[in-house]
Amino acid sequence: MAESPTDDKGASGTGSGAANGESAVSPRQFGLRQLYVKDLSFEAPNSPGILTETGLEPEIKLNLRTSHRDLGREISEVVLHVSVHALAGQRTVFLVELEQAGTFQISGFPHDEARAIIGIACPNALFPYARETISSVVQRGGFAQLLL
Repeated sequence: MAESPTDDKGASGTGSGAANGESAVSPRQFGLRQLYVKDLSFEAPNSPGILTETGLEPEIKLNLRTSHRDLGREISEVVLHVSVHALAGQRTVFLVELEQAGTFQISGFPHDEARAIIGIACPNALFPYARETISSVVQRGGFAQLLL
């Protein structure tokens, strides 16, 4: 028995799936396009005196939040806002505020999945860069390395 010739679509002359009643699905794309520090602030109001104190073990308060905006053409800006406040009693040892941002290509996903990507995957991609920036700034301020 001879087989009927098939085209590169895998069916004998049937064409695309969209012609057969199947909906055409755009390919899913998720990728980091650009990475940048949007805002950075470091304060050590009690320096240099606090740098000479021995046995100083400050309480570290960490706050994280995210924001995002649509830039069009299926590109979103996601910003990871990180605040680290080190306190020794009532005195501020240091305060770091960082907005680590990135633009992301997010296309072909249903709305709920795109929201989850913006809320989870994008901040996860930004966090290592925010962690390194904060650690570096704290060290440059004269303090011991801070690992988030």
